[in-house]
Amino acid sequence: MPDYSRLVKAYDIRGAVPSELNTDIAAKAGALFIRLTGAERIVTARDMRDTSPALAEAFAAGANRAGAEVIDAGLGSTDYLYYCSGSLDLPGVMITASHNPAGDNGIKLCRAGAAPIGEETGLAQIRAWLENDDIPEPAPVPGITVRRELLAEYAAHLNSLVGLGGIRRLKVAVDAGNGMAGHTVPAVFDGLPIDLVPLYFELDGTFPHHEANPLDPKNLLDLQALVKESGADIGLAFDGDADRCFFIDETGAAVSPSAIVGLVAARELAKNPGSAIIHNVITSAAAVEIIREHGGIPVRSRVGHSFMKALMADHDAVFGGEHSGHYYFRDFWKADTGMLTALHVLAALGEQDRPMSELVADYSRYAASGEINSRVADTTATLSAVEAEYRDRDQVTTDRMDGLTVDFGDGRWFNLRPSNTEPLLRLNVEATDPTSMATLRDEVLGLVREPDRTS
Repeated sequence: MPDYSRLVKAYDIRGAVPSELNTDIAAKAGALFIRLTGAERIVTARDMRDTSPALAEAFAAGANRAGAEVIDAGLGSTDYLYYCSGSLDLPGVMITASHNPAGDNGIKLCRAGAAPIGEETGLAQIRAWLENDDIPEPAPVPGITVRRELLAEYAAHLNSLVGLGGIRRLKVAVDAGNGMAGHTVPAVFDGLPIDLVPLYFELDGTFPHHEANPLDPKNLLDLQALVKESGADIGLAFDGDADRCFFIDETGAAVSPSAIVGLVAARELAKNPGSAIIHNVITSAAAVEIIREHGGIPVRSRVGHSFMKALMADHDAVFGGEHSGHYYFRDFWKADTGMLTALHVLAALGEQDRPMSELVADYSRYAASGEINSRVADTTATLSAVEAEYRDRDQVTTDRMDGLTVDFGDGRWFNLRPSNTEPLLRLNVEATDPTSMATLRDEVLGLVREPDRTS
C-alpha cells in the first residue's frame, strides 16, 4: 500500500514516480478532488516532465468518471494554472514537482479563484480518503475533457497589470533551467522593449544543466556568467514550474529577495496607498521599514504560501513577499507569480537610468547570513535551549510565531525554525554590518551545534 502520509504533503501531493505516485493514484485523486470541491468543471495544466502527460491524463480521467468536465489548458507554469483558475473561476490542478529532481512529480490543487488547498483546507481529507481507499463510485453520466490553450490570455493579463511600453530598452538574460519559463517567457515578453538572452529554454524534465532551484546559489552560476558575458542589464532565474523568480544585477551579483519585496511593495503602495503588505518572519527589516515609509501596513507571517495567502485574504493585502522568491499579488487572485514580479522589476529598472545594482541598493540596508541548515537530534529541545540563552537579556524580545525569533533591538535579529520534513534547524541572521552579523551567526551556530545536540 502506498505511504500516503509521505505522498500527500502540507501543500501538495508529491513523490517519486512510479514508486510513490502513479497514474492509478492520480486517477483516484482526480475523483476525490471533485468530491472535495463539488465542482462540475475544473481546469488543469502540466509542466514539461516526462511523466506529466500521463499523470494529467489519469487525473482528468478520474475527474471525468466522477462526472466533471475537465478543461485541459496544456503546458504551463504554476502561475499560468492560477491564471486559468482565476480567470475561469474554476478549481485548478497543476501537475508538477516544481524544483524537485527529475524522477519526482506531483499535483498542486486550488479552489476556484486560485484559492489555495493545503493540509488544513482539503489535503488531509484527500489523504484520509486515499488511505481508506474511499473512492467515489462512477457518476451516472461521465464528464468530458476539452483542450483550451490560454497562454496568450495569460500573457496579455500580466502585461495589462504592469505596462513596459514606455521603458528604456533592456537586455535581459533569463535562465529557465529547462523548466516552464522556457515556454512562458517568450509569450509574455513578445513585443516588449526587451532584448532577450535565453539560457536553457529547451523544455527538458531531466534538467541536464542544473537543478531548477535558484534558491541554491550554485544553480545561479551559469546565469551570473551569462549576464556579465552578454552585458545584460539584469538576469532572471526561474524555478522548474516558474512560480518563483530570482534576480541578478548587471555585475553578476544575486539580489536579495527581501530587496525585491521592498521594491515591489513601494510600487504597489504608490498605486494603493495605505494598503497592507505581507512579509514572512525571515524577510529583512529593511523591507518592513520601506513598507512603513511608503505608507503601507506591514503584516508578519509564518514562512509558507498557505500562511501568506491566508493573510493576503484576511487583510486584503495588495502584495506579499517571501525570502524564498515567492511573491503574491492581489491583482493576481492573491496567488504567487514569478513572472508578474519580473515585470515589476523590469519596469522599475527601465523607468530610470541607473543600473540594477544601484536601484536595489535603495532597498538593501542590512547584512544578512542567508539560510544556514543544521542537523540536530531534537529540534524542539534545541530551540528551547537557544531561547533560554537569550530571553532574559536586557532589550531582547523573543517570539515563537515560526520557530524562534530573537530581536536585540539594535538592528540585530535571528530566526531559527525547524524544517517540516527533516531534523533540521534553519538559521537566518541579520545585523547592521557584516562583522556584527558574522559574530551573532557564529554565536548562535555554536549553541545549535553543541556536540550533545547534533545527530
